[in-house]
Parts: sequence; C-alpha cells; structure tokens
Amino acid sequence: MALLLAVAAGYWVLGRGTPRPTGTWAMGALLCSFALAFASYAPLVEDTVETLVPHVARLLSNCASLAAATAVLAVSFQLNLDPSEARRRIRVRLALLTVAILGMTTLFAYEQLTHRSPQVYALYLLLYVSYLGFAVVDFLVQAVRQSNSTRRDSVRIGLRTAAAGCVFALVYVAYKTTRLVDLSLGLGLIDSHSECSSLVGRCAFSVTAPALAVLLICLGLTLPAVAYPISQARRRRWEVQSFEALGPLWQDLSAAMPHIVLSSADIEDVATDSDFLLQRRVIEISDGILALRPYRSRRVQEAAQDTVDTGTVRGAAVVEAAVVKAALAGLGAGRFADDVAPPTAEAASRRDLRADAEWLLLVADAYVDCVERVVDGGRPQPIGA
Repeated sequence: MALLLAVAAGYWVLGRGTPRPTGTWAMGALLCSFALAFASYAPLVEDTVETLVPHVARLLSNCASLAAATAVLAVSFQLNLDPSEARRRIRVRLALLTVAILGMTTLFAYEQLTHRSPQVYALYLLLYVSYLGFAVVDFLVQAVRQSNSTRRDSVRIGLRTAAAGCVFALVYVAYKTTRLVDLSLGLGLIDSHSECSSLVGRCAFSVTAPALAVLLICLGLTLPAVAYPISQARRRRWEVQSFEALGPLWQDLSAAMPHIVLSSADIEDVATDSDFLLQRRVIEISDGILALRPYRSRRVQEAAQDTVDTGTVRGAAVVEAAVVKAALAGLGAGRFADDVAPPTAEAASRRDLRADAEWLLLVADAYVDCVERVVDGGRPQPIGA
C-alpha cells in the first residue's frame, strides 16, 4: 500500500504536466502522507526507527494520518471554493494541525520519560482523535454536499466513494475514542497485547478500518483524474466516427449547394481536431437542410410517414431523410414544392452539438441505407442510388 501510494503521489506531482491543475500539490501531500503512515506499519521501517527511539513509529503514523486528513480537506477546499476562501480555510486547518502535532510530540516525549504513563497516552490520544474526527466529519459533509450538486458522473461517484471511506475512518475514530476512555478510567476493556486478525478483534478497528478508509478516499479523489482522459478518448473516437458517418449526406448537400461550406481552415487532422471539424460539418449540414426548405414536399413527407412509426426518433429520421432526398432532387430539377413540408420537430428540439450530431447521424444513416425515396409520382426508388 505504501509503495502504491508513493507511485500515485509521483504521478500527481510529476506527471500532471504544466500548468499544474488546481489541487495538485495538496493531492500529492495527501498521497505522500498516507504512504508514510502505511510505511510506518511495515516491520522493516518500524524496527529501524524504533531502534533509535522506542515506539516512535506510532507517532510518525499518527502525524502522517493527521497530515493526510488535512491534505484531504485542502484538496476539497481548492476544488470546491473560491481561491481566497480556500486559502483562508486551509490556513486555519494547517494551524490546527501544527498545534495537534506539536502537542502530540510533546506528550509522546513526556510519555517516554514517565515510562509510558496511561494518563499521558490518554491525553495524546485525545489530541489525535479530536483533530482526526474533526477533519473526517468536515470532509464527509463536503463530499456529500458536492456529490449531490456535481454534473460529472466520475466526480459524483468519486466523492461518494470517498464518503464511504470517511465512514470507515469514523469507525477508527470511534475505536480510538473507546481506547481513550478505557485508558483514562483504567477499565481494561481493550487488551492491546491480545492476538487478532484483520477481520476479528481490535485489529479490525485499528488496522483494517483505517486501511479501507485510505483506500476508498484515495480511489474516490483519484477517480475523476483517471476517468477524464478515458472519457476524452471515447469522446474523440465518437466525434471521428460521427464526422465520417455524416460524409455521404454532407457531400450531396455541399455538391448541390457549395455556399453552405464554411471557409476552409488549416485544421484538417480529424483525430486531433475532431470537435471543431464535427461541429463545422453539423453546421454545414443543418444550413443545407435549411436552404432546402422551399423544395421540401409535404406529399413526400406524408408518404414516408405512412411507411414508418413516426412516434420514434428513428422513424422521424427516416421521414426527414426521404424529404431531404426528394428536396435535393427538386433543387437539381429547379422545381419548388407545391406544398412545403414543415420542419421536423425532432430537429428543432436539439440544443447542443452532441444532440444535433446524433440526430443527423440517424438521418444520414437512413439517407444512405434504410430509406426508400417517395417521389411526387408515387413510385418508390432506393435512396443513395
């Protein structure tokens, strides 16, 4: 876990390119802190540092946990608040973190001098649990609030995953609180020397719960960064495929009406400029269909409607393709429609590039492959012939 977190921290700090995205350094600090916390549990690291100072691995782990909790809050503040408000809140948390770490270090040193006094250790735990519980609850509230308002699915899922991690962190805080009460009152409820496993006994609360909390919080905060390039790659692939699929319809329209083609640009690489080129093609096709309005025959429209289910989007696209094909034929013959067909309601309901493209893709598909053109004489002929 420590090695995985260290690698993830390296990716966030060194592999994010320039300029650095908001929250990069806070996320790097978060992952590094968690990596240090888990490294302190490793027998090799624990034995090495404790040959110098007995039981210091516990202090290192606890301080790293508090630093990680503060970094979690910093990431959340930087992403969700105005920069000035985020800086103000981060400064307050850093001040509280500094007080908590200094207090824990002082109590740890005094505890060693007093031969591990339970009362001193209880005060140590009080500082640790108080700040950790405050940070976890603070982040949990923010994660739940932001997950309900965000538009991106990856961010919503990530925040809810992190919120689930906060629940396990609160289980750990509850265990430490119980341990604090036990030490303060000398009840002997928890035997720190008894054997246990990751699922049974105190280790389920002292080790497994925080491990799951770290895993879920890190996954939740990293998920949007991992999902974003994947979603972008899928979007570009869809744009390239859509650009090519609209080609036959665009070619017929631009050949009949060259003026619909926008001024040429130097950008011609569909793979790298798919967004721009697809948007231009959609605009040109829409302009071409609009220019065909005087040639759109109501008779052709009604004849096509009799052959499909007009209650579906695909059926409406079939009708539109038949009307466009007949209108192009009328334009070529110089023959206006006797009774102009009204615009398609499906086309008018589109409000963005993707919706426009998806509609025109259905029309283009019907135009090339699926529709039979109904001419004014009533004899059907294959479209695209």
